[in-house]
Amino acid sequence: MKYFISFMIAVFAFAKAYTQEIAPQTATVDIQSIRAVLTPQFETKSIKGQIWVSFQPFENVSEVRLDAKKMTVTDSSDIAEVLAEKDHILFKGNFKASKKYTVQFEYTATPKQTMYFVNTNEKDQVWTQGQGKYTSHWLPSIDDVNDKIEFDISVIAPSAYQVITNGKMIKKETLGSNIVWSFDMKKPMSSYLVALAIGDYQKTSFPSTSGIPLEFYYYPEDALLAESTYRYSKKIFDFFEKKIGVPYPWQNYKQVPVKDFLYAGMENTGTTIFSDSFVVDSIGFTDRNYVNVNAHELAHQWFGDLVTATKSEHHWLQEGFATYYALLAEREVFGDDYFYYKLYESAEQLRELSDQGKGQKLVAAGGSSLTYYQKGAWALHILKETVGEYAFAKAVKKYLETYQYKNVTTDDFMNEVEAAYGQELTEYKKGWLYQSAFQAAEALESLKKSSFMRSYFELQALRPVALKDKIRQLDNILKLPNDYLGQEAVYQLAGTNLQQSIGLYKQAFTSKNTLIRQAIATSVEQIPQPLVYQFESFLRDDSYVTREQAFLKLWLLYRATTNFKKQKEVLNQMDGQFGFSDGNIRTLWLTLSLATQGYKSDEAGARYDELVSYTGEEHPFQLRENAFQFLTQIQSFDRTSLKNLVEACTHHNWRFRESSRALLNQLSKEDRIKDIMESVRPLLSKKELAYLERVNL
Repeated sequence: MKYFISFMIAVFAFAKAYTQEIAPQTATVDIQSIRAVLTPQFETKSIKGQIWVSFQPFENVSEVRLDAKKMTVTDSSDIAEVLAEKDHILFKGNFKASKKYTVQFEYTATPKQTMYFVNTNEKDQVWTQGQGKYTSHWLPSIDDVNDKIEFDISVIAPSAYQVITNGKMIKKETLGSNIVWSFDMKKPMSSYLVALAIGDYQKTSFPSTSGIPLEFYYYPEDALLAESTYRYSKKIFDFFEKKIGVPYPWQNYKQVPVKDFLYAGMENTGTTIFSDSFVVDSIGFTDRNYVNVNAHELAHQWFGDLVTATKSEHHWLQEGFATYYALLAEREVFGDDYFYYKLYESAEQLRELSDQGKGQKLVAAGGSSLTYYQKGAWALHILKETVGEYAFAKAVKKYLETYQYKNVTTDDFMNEVEAAYGQELTEYKKGWLYQSAFQAAEALESLKKSSFMRSYFELQALRPVALKDKIRQLDNILKLPNDYLGQEAVYQLAGTNLQQSIGLYKQAFTSKNTLIRQAIATSVEQIPQPLVYQFESFLRDDSYVTREQAFLKLWLLYRATTNFKKQKEVLNQMDGQFGFSDGNIRTLWLTLSLATQGYKSDEAGARYDELVSYTGEEHPFQLRENAFQFLTQIQSFDRTSLKNLVEACTHHNWRFRESSRALLNQLSKEDRIKDIMESVRPLLSKKELAYLERVNL
């Protein structure tokens, strides 16, 4: 018994010591500001920095910790010893409660993630992604989202480049062949929201209605695409300030596209970084515009940046709000039908997942994007309908004002809603926040409040009905100027008897609506002869999706009917069109032209070289991926494209990296590829050779 008591005392003593060791530093020290002068090293893909960290202990402490991954430091502080460990930088000293200290030091880092050095058209580009990756890989900071810090960043970069980071630019100074860019932030933020982008950019600027400076960056060669890319940006900004009822909380707002970004966009404080695949012309705007991502990341400036969830369990407070308010902004731009149809689409995804037993609670760690984003948006939509527009708006405003520049939980938000509503919301919280199943019946009733959705559901109900018994209804629908009803009507024609449906198809072709015309182009598997002329008109549509589908299907039709003259005519018509930034039309054209017997044979070599060139690392990964896939289809990988594929297997974008690895694994089974691989090995980097060795290739 005596032994047992002694053992338990030892256990409790260890537990107490362990608890003290892992207690968050925020309980003992307030890190108030970090000022940094940064110099990216393009050749070595590293960064050097000089740092001033200001902090104030709540109690006497002998150690202050920064998160810093594999950094080396030069101790230049006279008030503390500065030490670098594997994942931290430590300040050792005698720090007194309530006294403010500033520790200065220099560091060097070679980030393995979070800061990315990429090459684009022979120009260097640097950008960062802090959320989920930790800013501490490139800037000593605090990974804990609950520690909010004011960051003031200066950057030394070549004079040919623009520098974009958080805050207001207060100074530019020439330093030899470089420029020193200095920025100031007025308010604190979580470290994951610190951003840096360096590259060859131009910008257009104008103020919001409330006077907030808005800056929109673009590559010089994309000057003519700036308007279509950033279309409705000011309208969305002004809408949010009015709808949310809380002024934009930061000094300015910037948006900058970057190459090979990890996601669609990232809501860094006052500085959204987004994928340059959203840089589009007016035709591309129809199919793949930036409006939703634009609105989503801007909404985060309030929901996520101004108020930040304490931990992942409450992540929906950021993503659900940003998704819902983005949809409200799109409603302002595109109308009610768009709003309800997008709600319907996400409800169908959530219902299907729930029916499979894979539904997730909204308030829980480890949720999927579908849960945090779409289910979160639905929870807010139902909440607003439950408490009413007035109480909802009042609660959101009070929530943001009460917790500005702080961290929040779901209870913090729901307490504000219940206070504004005047009643408890026990059943709502049970069904929408803490129930894994999606409340599909309630969502359906909400959708039915829209007359458009009621018409849509009536049309949906005709899916199993024989075409001969619904021709009149479909004909009436196709005469209406409604995107989504017409689209559904066209989809119901797929696979039906052509003699019965030909008139309806011709009626659909008269529509100027993009969604209806896309529905025809994508749903018709083989073009029937009576519709060839109409399909040829698609080659000039204001939609790259429609053009691509029509081009491929017409080329296949003419090949099947051995009409080589028409096959070459359609190739001539599509020559010179690039499509989206992923070259969807150009890479298809190059492939089909190479597969067309006798088509400009003297130029075939140049066309093949062009297709291979798109596999190079200077191009966006989306374009490279298309080129790889088309080379696979025509079984024509060469030394250059195979080398580029191996490089892609070590790419920082994990989706592209994984698809490239799968393709290389598939190709490596071919004897011809094995022979080419041997000639490629001497050209590979150590990193690429290490990958091949790891996977036994």
